[in-house]
Amino acid sequence: MPPTVPALRIGSHQIWPPVVLAPMSGVTNRTMRALYKPFGLGLTVTEFVSSNALKHTNKRTMEMIDQHGLEKPVSTQLWGDDPATMAAAAKVVRECGADIVDINFGCPAPKVTKTNGGSACLRDVDRCEAIMQAVVDAVDCPVTMKMRLGWSESDLVYIDVAKRAQAVGVQAVTLHARTARQFYKGSADWEHIARLKSAIDIPVIGNGDLEDPHVAMERMRASGVDAIMLGRATLGNPWLIAQIADLMEGREMRSMPSAADRLRYCIVHYRAMVDEWGEARAVPQMRKHVALYLKGIPGAAVLRERIMRIDSADEAIGVIEETIARVEASAMVAA
Repeated sequence: MPPTVPALRIGSHQIWPPVVLAPMSGVTNRTMRALYKPFGLGLTVTEFVSSNALKHTNKRTMEMIDQHGLEKPVSTQLWGDDPATMAAAAKVVRECGADIVDINFGCPAPKVTKTNGGSACLRDVDRCEAIMQAVVDAVDCPVTMKMRLGWSESDLVYIDVAKRAQAVGVQAVTLHARTARQFYKGSADWEHIARLKSAIDIPVIGNGDLEDPHVAMERMRASGVDAIMLGRATLGNPWLIAQIADLMEGREMRSMPSAADRLRYCIVHYRAMVDEWGEARAVPQMRKHVALYLKGIPGAAVLRERIMRIDSADEAIGVIEETIARVEASAMVAA
């Protein structure tokens, strides 16, 4: 079957399928990107990194932009409020292997916005333009940008900022169709994404509330976007990526795996994290992932509570294995 959508092109990169993994702080490290890439991601994005922190090249910051090589092409996302500092950071991440440099005008987290970074930049569109120009001038790879509709509902600046992005040489724009003040409340308004697509000539990537593969495809077609970005909906559910990729490839959409098989993959994820980061760092990070892999399984709330109190990887994996055995036994009885 022929593909149902075209590939996304950003500079020299042909991205297929046009599905992008969103940058998520404390989540999209190199391990997760490598694990999720085979499900059908065309492009992965690092955790968003402070341009100020990159000046000090400390170990933790450098780990955030590190790559396996398995998840390429990789976009590295930077945030900050100073054009010169952002330009310097862009040079660093490019030297460290970034295929694309992405500018963050979207994060609504107070730890970012209190220093005028992320979505707080949208309160000053001239500063947004200066940052984008500085980053484009600093690197020899494509530069992209992700933003929200604006800082608040009364000041929607996304079309203005996108037009400025296009004018200075930014090669694609991602729009999360909420304002910064909304955080993740309410619904993403894809009408705005369609308006943005009509307003500029460079590729537009749509983001927000894509939890169902058929809804994702419907919104992609209705808005005319060149790609979609998936974030929180993939956590504990990388099969969403595969289902969307199937529909883009023109194939029949695969079924979700059984609860037991989902938990077996959770163990693969857990062990990969421990192997790469060590138990002390992996166990706290995996608590949120395990909680999401458990979604929909009987007794999940009790299991999540139990997992949150465990500090040993072997013990946590043992709980998951016990759950697999219980789920499979219940399935046999039901059959």
